[in-house]
Amino acid sequence: MPPQQDAQQHIKTTETFVRLYVLLSQHLDRCHDEGARSAYPESEFQAHLAETRTEAAQLFSTNRVVKDKVEHEYERILNLVAAYVKNPKDESTRTQLKQERETLRIKTLTLSDLLAVFRSSA
Repeated sequence: MPPQQDAQQHIKTTETFVRLYVLLSQHLDRCHDEGARSAYPESEFQAHLAETRTEAAQLFSTNRVVKDKVEHEYERILNLVAAYVKNPKDESTRTQLKQERETLRIKTLTLSDLLAVFRSSA
């Protein structure tokens, strides 16, 4: 693959990671933030999340380890959201929700920086 194509593929992959992590972060935020829920209708949000998940799965299909890690993370967050909705007063779930949100924040910031580097060299 020529260097320009490599760079574009790196950009596309990183953009997909960023978009997925932003959407997962928003999914966590929507649990306890009425403003976040009302700003973006649930059906549209879920459709966008599912579309991004599918795109990520296709992009990462060449690397089974990464694909499995991303899928596991996705499922873990969806299960955490379901647990929180079921019992929002459970302190353990609330703590996990905050930890996952912080992890996604750090990943998103890091990937955003990497994306900027890729774009500047493309």
